Amino acid sequence: MRIGISINSTHPGAAPEKAVATVLERARVAAAAGLDHLTLGDHHAAGPSSNYVQNVPMIGRILAEWPSDRSIGLLFVLPLWHPVLAAEQVGTLAALHGAGAPFIVQTGVGGRPNEFAAMGAEVSTRGRRTDEAIRVMKALLAGELVDSESIGVAGSGLGLHGAAIAPRPPVPVEWWIGSGLGDGPLERAAREGDAWYVAPGATPSALAEAMPRYCDRCELHGTIPRLAIRRDIFVTDDDATGLARGRELIAAGYRGLTEGQLIFGGVDRAAAAMAQLGDIGAAHGVDVDVVVRTMAVDQPMALRSIELLADVRAALGRTF
Repeated sequence: MRIGISINSTHPGAAPEKAVATVLERARVAAAAGLDHLTLGDHHAAGPSSNYVQNVPMIGRILAEWPSDRSIGLLFVLPLWHPVLAAEQVGTLAALHGAGAPFIVQTGVGGRPNEFAAMGAEVSTRGRRTDEAIRVMKALLAGELVDSESIGVAGSGLGLHGAAIAPRPPVPVEWWIGSGLGDGPLERAAREGDAWYVAPGATPSALAEAMPRYCDRCELHGTIPRLAIRRDIFVTDDDATGLARGRELIAAGYRGLTEGQLIFGGVDRAAAAMAQLGDIGAAHGVDVDVVVRTMAVDQPMALRSIELLADVRAALGRTF
């Protein structure tokens, strides 16, 4: 099992420079804790008070300090991006990262109506636009000269003619396809992905039910199944403190999630919850990544939670 982090990018009420410093500080602690990979999410037009730190420039800054032998990457809500622009960002960031560990490209279809409206995009076409963007980006990152007709997206409205990019990644990127548990999303993840990237709301029982369907589709497409699960977490030195704070957040309506969809408490409790996720993959011979994001606690608690992931890793090492 690998453990990585997706750092929270929203810091409402903070001064802009403080929002950036908060993300950087968490990245430094994650590197010191030995986490396997780091990624940032993707939202746009999040509002005047959100202080949503944009992922492309932020990852570029983090790359100055992140170890080159560990993966790093970012998520694109692809229906909101022109695929040539997205591929160019990936090519440059991956070149900055170097020829060590692969750069990670995570995809999401999005769905926030206000976000799509602000960007002039249609929610109703998000699945098709995601498939088209993946196809175009993969061709560009492979060094191909891309035209809409030759790449099979002639009806997309992209109007691509002789598109090519450089720099390109020095080693192939890893595609983590963000997907729900339905048959259509599972099909995309199996067909296009190096990993199935599962949103934090998926319960262990729902994951266990979906895994055979995902593995069947991977076999159909000749791809290797791999499970990457997002989880919001809060790890504390003593179990009681973590349980109490986690339950307070749930009672206040934390992201609409329940206790079974979150991980909070002491090191042993967190390790047991992650081991349960690992068992779901192990039952099908599938490697598992757990991608954590710290729950909404203040910065000192968040940093300590990230630090303690080193102890969670050690506890998991006795099992996985």
